[in-house]
Amino acid sequence: MTSTQDKQQAREQADRQMQATLERIGYRIVVFSGKGGVGKTTVAVNLACALAAREIRVGLLDADITGPNVPQMIGIDGPPRADGDRMLPHERSGVRVVSLASMLPAGAPVIWRGPMRSKALEQLLGETDWGELDVLIADLPPGTGDEVLTIAQRTSPQMAIVVTTPQEVALLDARRAIGFARKLDVPRIGIVENMSGLVCPHCGGTIDLFGTGGGRREATAQGVEFLGSVPIDPATRVGGDAGHPVILSDPDGPVAEAFAAIASGVERAVRSDRVGEREA
Repeated sequence: MTSTQDKQQAREQADRQMQATLERIGYRIVVFSGKGGVGKTTVAVNLACALAAREIRVGLLDADITGPNVPQMIGIDGPPRADGDRMLPHERSGVRVVSLASMLPAGAPVIWRGPMRSKALEQLLGETDWGELDVLIADLPPGTGDEVLTIAQRTSPQMAIVVTTPQEVALLDARRAIGFARKLDVPRIGIVENMSGLVCPHCGGTIDLFGTGGGRREATAQGVEFLGSVPIDPATRVGGDAGHPVILSDPDGPVAEAFAAIASGVERAVRSDRVGEREA
């Protein structure tokens, strides 16, 4: 058998494995942004935990290969276990988690070109025994590069959540992200406005450090859903650093309330779309 035939067989096997994996996942959501630093992973982690708290079977794929922060923020360490040739995800607070960071020495850089990163993503997704999932959330790297394209093409997500901050420079990149999702024919697109005002820990008032309302206005202008806004609160940073998502560590705080409201909207969208799929 030639090398070309070997590669073709390996590709076909990977495709079959990926298809078998996706058949056990009811709904796929990608969380991404046009630029870094807007809190995309914070949104993905807290949304996953909020949905799991509603007894929804949730998986969280850390697809940011060169900057994987999900394990730190959700509080997992150590390599994943294996069952034969299948990887078993970590589980934390009801969320099944897979990340390349769990397989690397702490602080090790990932110096890979685009094709290698895309291949790694396919393996993380397709070679993991996720079990039956109602929702899989993929936390994508910022921008619209290879990894984003790989996940979008391989998983055919039903929803894209674009994370932005209120100021215009971030909204410019959010528009590009929305355009990217549309070109990939993602059926449902929503915006989350993060860092929407600083909650003063002393008086409880709000300071609009980056402005406010930009995400809602952009959603209206683009004709996409506005899923909600999340304020800045020191508890978010403290919880993320300690591996305790704020939705769990400070459930009565303003940030947790914001994420709970966003999760409610996402849950309604998931249920509505699933009913539509069954009736189609």
